[in-house]
Amino acid sequence: MRFFFPDSQDQVSPTYDFINDEYSPYRVRQRDDFYAHQAVKPAPYDGVLVSKAIVDGSAKGAGKYSAPQRERLYRLGVRDFFRLPATMTSLGDCGAFNYIDEEYPPYSIEEVLDFYMGCRFNAGISIDHVIFGYDPDLSDQDANPAWVKRREISLELAEKFIAAAEARNAKVRDEANKLEPVGAAQGWSPDSYADSVARLQKMGYRRIALGGMVPLKTPEILDCLKRISRVRADGVDLHLLGITRIDSMEEFSKYYVESFDSTSAFRQAFMDERNNYHTANGPYMAIRVPQVDGNPTLKRLILAGVVSQSEAIKAERECLQLLRKFDEDAVGVDEVMDALRGYQTLLGDAKKLKQVEKYRPTLADRPWRHCPCDLCKEHKIEMVIFRGSERNKRRGFHNMTVLEAKMRKLTFT
Repeated sequence: MRFFFPDSQDQVSPTYDFINDEYSPYRVRQRDDFYAHQAVKPAPYDGVLVSKAIVDGSAKGAGKYSAPQRERLYRLGVRDFFRLPATMTSLGDCGAFNYIDEEYPPYSIEEVLDFYMGCRFNAGISIDHVIFGYDPDLSDQDANPAWVKRREISLELAEKFIAAAEARNAKVRDEANKLEPVGAAQGWSPDSYADSVARLQKMGYRRIALGGMVPLKTPEILDCLKRISRVRADGVDLHLLGITRIDSMEEFSKYYVESFDSTSAFRQAFMDERNNYHTANGPYMAIRVPQVDGNPTLKRLILAGVVSQSEAIKAERECLQLLRKFDEDAVGVDEVMDALRGYQTLLGDAKKLKQVEKYRPTLADRPWRHCPCDLCKEHKIEMVIFRGSERNKRRGFHNMTVLEAKMRKLTFT
């Protein structure tokens, strides 16, 4: 089972100064910053997934790449741009969630192939249109007409995509530079997904990505996979788009799921209310210490005269100093908790103040001390401090190492 990490230009600076919270004046982001596969060993994924919408933009506007970054990706190719090791592969897709409100996907077949082959991806997914709805009992005749139309659009584009990809591949002499076409299957029920897979196989696809399943419950995904397995041709592998469900991966593999992609473990580091720092035995809440000069909400309170800037800076520094002393066994949990509680009281955030007591297990268990990952060994307690992108992204990278370790322990059939 292979795991692909969707790119959103998430990197960390290896020279970041945690004590002073500042970057080196000589840092050049694209040249110096590390991707997760450079920051930790072994690499926490088997490949990267890059969306055209992220790079080139979509109906929603510009992508996350600057013009120089985009030009560099096309010039160097995905492998050199991401500094991928030889064992890693790359997968391109269109980023269908970025144009979900459009009646029709905003890209042409030629534009998508220009992206995939211009950036030299190993594989690329056909253009699809996401169906947001699930009802296992509905046939084509009974289903929402918009769902039926989107499935047909996805299949029509898949047929044109594989024909165009094969025509371009025929002109490529080096087999290593040929693009593997991956068909995108959409549906709203086990039967509609199975029919999509059957039709994609007839078109010639040997690898099929199942889209639109993110909102589904695990039993619903399994129902679809079981139905698909009845029509799946020998040698055809399945990819789950946007799905992790680590506890169900062994079961998924029984129905020929060969790969998946997800940002869930990474994003939980800074998007989840509680489960920020993952371990083999369960998650912990990261300890929030807002930056006085970098937190927009806090800045507004200071400008409004609600919070004293000098008192906030003093409380912020005390929290950080005590956390580091705690990691050196120089102070106890209660002293740190009192400082954290005092800082949140000063900020006047009742919700965050209630959360402070939930930091106690994180401090008491010191999970960073038991983690074998490179980042936890180097940065220690900084890894559980919720504060700025450098700490938060590192914690996300750490979470992926936990996911990778869990995957290694699974037995796939």
